[in-house]
Order: sequence, then structure tokens, then C-alpha cells
Amino acid sequence: MKTVSNCVEDILITQPYLEEALSRNIINYSALAVELTEPISKMLKKDVKPGAIMMALRRYSPPPTLSNTLKMRRVIQNLGDITVRSNLTDFTVKNSDTLIDNHAKILARINQENKLFYTFTRGIHESNIIISSSLKDFVQDNLKNENFLAMQSGLSAISINLPQDNSKIAGLYYHFFKRLAWEGIVLYEVLSTTNEFTILVEDDFVDKAFTAIKRVKS
Repeated sequence: MKTVSNCVEDILITQPYLEEALSRNIINYSALAVELTEPISKMLKKDVKPGAIMMALRRYSPPPTLSNTLKMRRVIQNLGDITVRSNLTDFTVKNSDTLIDNHAKILARINQENKLFYTFTRGIHESNIIISSSLKDFVQDNLKNENFLAMQSGLSAISINLPQDNSKIAGLYYHFFKRLAWEGIVLYEVLSTTNEFTILVEDDFVDKAFTAIKRVKS
């Protein structure tokens, strides 16, 4: 049979920011208990008093945070260089039978200019190209017969080199997303390879985003 404590745990697990604020004692237990009264009453299908919820909140023991484990600390400390590339344009097009052939023409041009920033991601229904804005017109011309879903210029990419064993660490990306969210930074795109993690933001956010990521590293 489900209890108030079970309900509190279910809610906190699905809201990591709330759980962290609770573990750091920077949240008002009484106010939170009142806030949770209605949802927990619905979960239990009976009226629950805020006092019972507050008691459950005080007794709640979150699992040890990953940032406090030796493995996570070692990975964070060994994060590599942070690289910023600006003046980028993002294209999103609907997948088609002709897209790969048209994309091949873009690749041929990119091979002539090795200093360009370029990424390509193919999803189930759409594909995404992020490229230096110097080739914006060239890309548009070669994809003129494709169905454009979105296009955005004035973007910057911030890339972080990750340690070799990062793929075995649960919750590593959470530290970046948490810090960026707390700083109110909107992510336009997120990209990753095995040992590299890249966020794409509008130029207005780049300085703030760079500082936020450096704080994670430090």
C-alpha cells in the first residue's frame, strides 16, 4: 500500500532540482508541504494533511549525489579544453530521397575549407546541418529543392572535450544541463560524440554559457 513517504519520494525523484534544493536545506519544508498536499492527496485518493507531508520530507534521504562520488569528481576534474566557435547557421530539413545526394555536394565544398565548423545529424524524419555562416548561401542553394523546416543564424557552439571513460559515468551531462538551466540559458541544439559534448546557443547567451560550463569544470 502506498504511503505519504512513497509519494514524496516519487515526486522528488522526478524533479531533481527540487530534490537537490531539499538536500541543501535551501527550501522551506512547510511551504513545500502545502504545495504538495493536493498532488499527494490525488495520488493516495484521500485527504492528506500538510503536517504528514512535512514529516515525510524531513525524513527523506536522497541517494548520494553523483558529484560526490570519486569517479564523478575525477571525470569533472579531467574535462578537457572548452572551445567556442561563433558565426554559425543551423539548417533543419525534412528527410527525402534526394537529401543525401545534395548533402554530398556540400561535403565536397567543405573538404576544400578545413577550418569550417560543420556537423550533420540525420534523424528519423529530419536532418540537421550546422555550418559556418560563410557557407550559408551555398547550403541554401544546394538544398533549394528540399523542404526546410527551420533555419537560424547568429549561433555559437561551445564544445567540451570529455575524458575517455565518460560514457560509463551516469549523470555527467546532468551537471552541464543543471548549471545552464539555473543560469537561464536556452539551448538551441545539443550535440555529442563519444568524447566531445557540444551545445549550440544564440550569440546573446554565449558568454554566459561559457562561464557556466567553466564553473562546472572548476
